[in-house]
Amino acid sequence: MNRFRARVKGVVQGVGFRYFVMRKASNLKLAGYVRNCPDGDVELEAEGDEESLKILIDQLRQGPPLSRVDDLKLEWLEEKRGYKDFGLKW
Repeated sequence: MNRFRARVKGVVQGVGFRYFVMRKASNLKLAGYVRNCPDGDVELEAEGDEESLKILIDQLRQGPPLSRVDDLKLEWLEEKRGYKDFGLKW
C-alpha cells in the first residue's frame, strides 16, 4: 500500500511538529498534508513509495526535539488521492 493516515498524540502542537513532518515528507518526495486537530493531536496523510512511507513513520515516532510522541495511530489506505506535494492543511 502506498498511502497512510496517521494521528499523533502527545506534546505535538506548539513545538514545530507540523513543520518537522513537512520537511521530512518533502525530503522523502512524499505528498499529502499535515494539520493540527482541535483536541491537541496532529493528523497527517502521506502517499508515495512504500519504503519512504516507512521511513516517515519511524521519524514520526521520534518527532522534533521539543515534542513528545505518546501514541501513533496508523491506518494504511488502498487508493491514492493524487496529492501534488506535501503541505499544511487548516
